Amino acid sequence: MTPDRFAPLDPVIHSPVRLAVLSILASARQADFNYLKKTTETTDGNLSTHLTRLEEAGYITLKKSFQGKKPLTTCAITERGRSALGRYVRALESYIPKKRI
Repeated sequence: MTPDRFAPLDPVIHSPVRLAVLSILASARQADFNYLKKTTETTDGNLSTHLTRLEEAGYITLKKSFQGKKPLTTCAITERGRSALGRYVRALESYIPKKRI
């Protein structure tokens, strides 16, 4: 396989943190900010930046509310995000040779 035959990878998803977030949200109905921060092992600011990028692309929705007096941000994957993740995975699969040497 030559590089000109590789399927393009979505640059929005092609980040370890954003890929992890979408993968988590694809298997869960929703996840809160603290859970995503813990599972991706990133900082508040870094995760916030990645979530904003995913939201701007229409891949996730963010719902901000309060739990008691504490702010609560809940994230969910959109249909657009689910489709984009599926395309991304299929593109990655195209990079893997079908025959093992």
